[in-house]
Amino acid sequence: MVTAAHPVSRPTRRVLAVRHLGPNWYASVMGTAVVATAGAALPVHVPGLRTACTAVWALSLALLAVLLAARALHWTHHRDQARAHLLDPATAPFYGCLAMALLAVGGGTITVGRDWIGIEAAVALDAVLFTAGTAVGLAAAVAVPYLMAVHHRPEPRQATPVWLLPLVAPMVSAALGPLLVPYLPPGQARETLLLACVALFGLSLVATLLLLPVLFARLLTAGPLPLALTPTLFLVLGPLGQSTTAVGNVADAAPYGESLLVVVYGVPVMGFALLWFTLATALVLRARRQGMGFAMTWWAFTFPVGTCVTGAEALGRHTGLVAFDWLAIGLYGVLVAAWAVVAVRTARGLLSGELLAGPRPAPLAPRPVTVRTTSGAGR
Repeated sequence: MVTAAHPVSRPTRRVLAVRHLGPNWYASVMGTAVVATAGAALPVHVPGLRTACTAVWALSLALLAVLLAARALHWTHHRDQARAHLLDPATAPFYGCLAMALLAVGGGTITVGRDWIGIEAAVALDAVLFTAGTAVGLAAAVAVPYLMAVHHRPEPRQATPVWLLPLVAPMVSAALGPLLVPYLPPGQARETLLLACVALFGLSLVATLLLLPVLFARLLTAGPLPLALTPTLFLVLGPLGQSTTAVGNVADAAPYGESLLVVVYGVPVMGFALLWFTLATALVLRARRQGMGFAMTWWAFTFPVGTCVTGAEALGRHTGLVAFDWLAIGLYGVLVAAWAVVAVRTARGLLSGELLAGPRPAPLAPRPVTVRTTSGAGR
């Protein structure tokens, strides 16, 4: 006797759908939130721009809530896959994206979200997201390098800019923490948060400076990255733009003000950021000509560029030079265009189910540097 197959229930389908949902998906939240915060601080008045930025922030908040729920399902029902992500050197660094997603949405709450939810609710929500994001970021900054040293043991030729992600998270805290300083009681509370941001700045900066030579040497000696990972070259812009933003925001919040430090640090760093932006763009265009298809790594075109926008805005505030204002406006145009393309392609991949599918079988003759796709990071 033949029995009819029982259809899979909706709850079961939802659980199965998130099996391959990796931490790299938080990059979509980061990239969306930075469109709002960077746009709100542009040195030009465009009718309707702030309302549009607030709407984009609301979208990032909704995306964060959905992803947190989906990742909770992932950890509850697919712990084997979650452990595999942690033990995968290609995926583990993306846990830094969780911290930066929390921080980016929190910063947007203070910057533009207050227009819709009120300043008291905005401060409370940002305080929660900032605290959680900073804690997760510090944990990732320690845990991921530990796992790489003890369990992953990658070779130098396997180095990619993805390794920067857990190290940049504390810098995002350093850049966005000063936004909360004016809402704390004067005295010890304000000074403690402000100097904590300076400490986070130093932690992230030194770690980044140790890693950047490794990445640059790998690029020059081992050749271009695999096609799917080529967009991650833009991740190098993250610590550069974010550190410039951090110096500017700390100077804005400090009672003594340090505009000279902002200029002395920010201008050379922004110069190198523009150099790297040009190099990364050239390599991405080369990869595109060779057949680079869409992958979740394309979100690297958004948040790092957004940090350069906010860094240029900070330099414009502290120098008064129109050149930095125009730089911020130009980079913001690039950011919005990139976000629109990547958001549409991501939505299309979600609807088709391709982005949440399992990893593809490895090719019979892999390239010298392979890409692991257990989380969809290289898809």
